[in-house]
Amino acid sequence: MSELTAIFVKRAHGGRMDARSSAILEAGKGLVGNADRGGRRQVTLLSSEKWAELMKEIGGSLAPDARRANLVVSGIDLEETRGRVLRVGPCRLRINGETKPCEQMEDAAAGLQEAMRPRWGGGAFAEVLDGGPISVGDPVAWES
Repeated sequence: MSELTAIFVKRAHGGRMDARSSAILEAGKGLVGNADRGGRRQVTLLSSEKWAELMKEIGGSLAPDARRANLVVSGIDLEETRGRVLRVGPCRLRINGETKPCEQMEDAAAGLQEAMRPRWGGGAFAEVLDGGPISVGDPVAWES
């Protein structure tokens, strides 16, 4: 089963990512309480499987919060999904593009930024179409 495995809220631009067991997604804005809101990049997503691949590739053991994504999903491949709609619990997110890895990834682990470049390794960013409450363990699925 595909599910939401982690939620992280950024307290300030460039600041720490705080783990949450639940949160609220607001349509047209993003995660309530997150430093970066609005625009086309309201929420960032990461596949837990892709993260595990990257850690194996670079010989690292960083937790997914090092990626600085808001939502971590399992059982969902985010590669080449621009324009698709993802259901997360009761909410709907439209994938607007690939999250490019920044220099903070290289600071986190040597070689990580380069390893993330191919195949949407940095995950995806999305806008919130339909908001609502989300919780770790919520089902995640593509709309057909």
